[in-house]
Amino acid sequence: MSAQQLSDLIRFARHNSPFYRDLYASLPPHADRLTDLPVVDQQEFWAANALHDSRVLTGPLSEATVYKTGGTTGSPKFSVYTRDEWRTFVTSFGQGLVDTGLRPGHRVADLFYAGELYASFLFVLDSLAHAPVDNVRLPIGGGAPLETTIPTLRDLAAQVVTGTPTTLCRLAEQVVSSGVRLDAVELLLFGGEALFDDQRRLLATAFPRAEARSVGYASVDAGLLGRPVPGADARVHRAFTPYSVVEILDDSTDEPITEPGRPGRVVVTSLFRRLMPIIRYPAGDRAEWTGTGPGHFRILGRAEEGVRVGPVSLYSQDAQDAVTAADTAGRVVGTQLVVRRWDGRDGLVLRLATAPGDPDHGREELAGAVVTELETVRPLYPDSVRAGFVHPLSVEWARHRDLAVNPRSGKLVRVLDERPTA
Repeated sequence: MSAQQLSDLIRFARHNSPFYRDLYASLPPHADRLTDLPVVDQQEFWAANALHDSRVLTGPLSEATVYKTGGTTGSPKFSVYTRDEWRTFVTSFGQGLVDTGLRPGHRVADLFYAGELYASFLFVLDSLAHAPVDNVRLPIGGGAPLETTIPTLRDLAAQVVTGTPTTLCRLAEQVVSSGVRLDAVELLLFGGEALFDDQRRLLATAFPRAEARSVGYASVDAGLLGRPVPGADARVHRAFTPYSVVEILDDSTDEPITEPGRPGRVVVTSLFRRLMPIIRYPAGDRAEWTGTGPGHFRILGRAEEGVRVGPVSLYSQDAQDAVTAADTAGRVVGTQLVVRRWDGRDGLVLRLATAPGDPDHGREELAGAVVTELETVRPLYPDSVRAGFVHPLSVEWARHRDLAVNPRSGKLVRVLDERPTA
């Protein structure tokens, strides 16, 4: 199926989807511009898109593949694609793989996760099969034991390894610990999560000849979001025109942002999905236009990756920035925020992972420097400590394999809330 005209999609959704019919009930009959339409409320969308008797779907669920979505936050939901929609999805994404550095004949290991209705493994494998350059696909999977994955990568001389940053870092940690050399690896293609500087250091240690780049920006619920843009900043992507429209909206007014460098939330419209229309759907990320090329935008992180500790709001990016500023020697290779509650108060623990063989010497000073940096950018936290509202910030040292991950997707859980709930 080719990309359809926006006006046709809007009319089709209004006529065939009870959810969109109700959402657009107050609009003029011929509303055909994105700015004429309200932004979808995700909670209402998924409440209406039940597996049985969905009010979002435009027809019966008689020919489609069903996938789970929900990722690292919220309960899993279900997203569906017809065979034609899936073919368009993977073909378009596969075309973007040439921008990652994929070359003819590359042997590519797929370490994304499969099974339990999860899409990423099949999606990447199919995208490679539909890429415009020949390649050799190695469907290993993220759930395979590292003890067998590493010999497979070595014996088959894999040149490209794809997976979430968490999976790639756990592989890297095992490579460093075991002393195995995987000299054939020249590209590490990550997706599903952001890749931070501390993780890049670990990957560089394990794979000194490899470059880490984004495999592309997509999700099973929102669909096509961003094609990689070659360059030093792996966060920069461009929309998959003409298959999707990406908007960046003001956080307060939902007005479209047009100027570069102004952050907002990402909203996407998929122009090729008809069974489960995606029209002005929040992708869950924040971004900004770069001004470096038509439709180029920089992903700034997850919109919801934050937590409330007592009266204080913190974001995973705050902790990441604090680690980057304090850890001048590059010892930290993974960061996780852990929220706990004891003695009637909340407390925040920064779980910091170090590389294999990292000495204990100097950790206390580094922990203190990280805490100082974080308290500087979030002064309400130390103020709340002095007022007796929260426990002081603390640091817990770990290895990368000790960091909590989503058991289904293998993605790192950036914020882990261990507070008991009634």
